Amino acid sequence: MGEIIANGMVSALTADEDIAARLKEFVQDKDAFSSNTWRQLLSVMRVCYRWARENARTFLPMTDADLRDYLNFLQLTGRASSTIATHASLISMLHRNAGLTPPNTSPIVFRTIKKINRVAVVGGERTGQAIPFRLADLMKLDSLWFNSSLLREKRNLAFLHVAYNTLLRVSELSRLRVRDVTFADDGRIILDVAWTKTIVQTGGLIKALSNLSTQRLMEWIAAAGLAAEPDAFLFCPVHRSNKAVMIAERPLSTPSFETIFAHAWRTSGHSKSAKLNKNRYGGWSGHSARVGAAQDMAKQGYAVAQIMQEGTWKKPETLMRYIRNVDAHQGAMVDLMEKKP
Repeated sequence: MGEIIANGMVSALTADEDIAARLKEFVQDKDAFSSNTWRQLLSVMRVCYRWARENARTFLPMTDADLRDYLNFLQLTGRASSTIATHASLISMLHRNAGLTPPNTSPIVFRTIKKINRVAVVGGERTGQAIPFRLADLMKLDSLWFNSSLLREKRNLAFLHVAYNTLLRVSELSRLRVRDVTFADDGRIILDVAWTKTIVQTGGLIKALSNLSTQRLMEWIAAAGLAAEPDAFLFCPVHRSNKAVMIAERPLSTPSFETIFAHAWRTSGHSKSAKLNKNRYGGWSGHSARVGAAQDMAKQGYAVAQIMQEGTWKKPETLMRYIRNVDAHQGAMVDLMEKKP
């Protein structure tokens, strides 16, 4: 479906046969990019093309003045500065793959993005962050669900253990299959993760589980009858008859995993947050275990490099957004001011 939409938009975007040919090649090679990147690109193409058509502008190639006006339009309609930066980046990506000079290289666009960021920061915009799902939260749910007769709760508990233990993204967890489970000499589970958002290589990634997480995952596999189904998704659907749906064509969707976190939030006794973070985070969400595990590691004194390795982050600044508040009170100046003479 995405390819049909993209090919249809290619025909509408340009009358230049050379540019159209390069764009069609780009669509044919879409597997070079993650599905999330491709979805975002199609979304940006639709929004920007509509804006250009309604305002009598040229979308491809786009002039620096038109891109400036488009980015200002996004700000005026309430988009976050991070969203605007994503639009600018993907428009640049589209131009490069069409063999065109991206308008983003112009000083006009550089100043516009700088102004948008400055106005956003001065106006009080802050980066949103998922509510952390910490080790204490996992242990509380473990005490509530470990002996449950409901297969769905056994799956949910195993999923939360693996999500926290591995720091994997929801999309990466959803792809795990029973055949990806092996065992270390001491009996603990080793997960063979084929690839992640930041690690795409034939060697893949290996993730080890703790003793308790191993136990909970094995309890789920046994209760669901998954051991004899190596091709089944590790976290498969559970039918209302309390039986696992082992043969599924595709993994559970992101909203389904979000529902697991939402159910865990309610089970833990939390109510809906009165003040939403960025209008999104009123409870635990798909990123919460990743954020919480990173914060717990930082609080226990693990080095940034170790946390980055566990979470497969490539840039320290990405991780620092998650752990920025954890040890703020232990900064050098606080230490200096509070030392006894």
